[in-house]
Amino acid sequence: MIGRRHHAMTAALSALLLAAPPAFAQSSSSPSETANLLREMKDRAEIEKLMWDYVAGIDGWNPDAYAASFTEDGAFGRTKGREALRQMVVDLKKSQDDRRAAGNEPGNMHHIMSNMNIEFVTPDHAKVYYYWQTVFGGGAGTTPPVRVAAVGRGLDDVVRVNGKWLIQNRNVSYQHPGPEGS
Repeated sequence: MIGRRHHAMTAALSALLLAAPPAFAQSSSSPSETANLLREMKDRAEIEKLMWDYVAGIDGWNPDAYAASFTEDGAFGRTKGREALRQMVVDLKKSQDDRRAAGNEPGNMHHIMSNMNIEFVTPDHAKVYYYWQTVFGGGAGTTPPVRVAAVGRGLDDVVRVNGKWLIQNRNVSYQHPGPEGS
């Protein structure tokens, strides 16, 4: 599934890049502006893929994949460093397994990120704003029924390290500022 999605995203970006040069040629953009725009489009796609990999790592209870989404010194709340993040997933999975062994079936876990907005601070640093939900359970009519465990807003700092985008800080307690003058 992830491979197909990544392939589709790559194909769509490639098609856009093939169609883009004639459109850019008609604009007054300089070659460097065009190159920056194309780089930013590619970076956005890579950051979206990073966020998909993050969700797949935690929902699949894969501590290595989860930790690999972060920088070596990455943080999620008070948990800092790749090894501590990896251990966090190991401990969460054990807690889930213990609940199941005791007869409490929480259902599958699903992290949902929506309304994502990527804002570039520099070419190698971006802020990712989003809404999130954590949902347990299966499809309609399955047992246990679907349960929304938590919702909120997030603001992640992502950075490019050795050519790869990684999460430096994940903040799922972000409070969006109110309208000006409020």
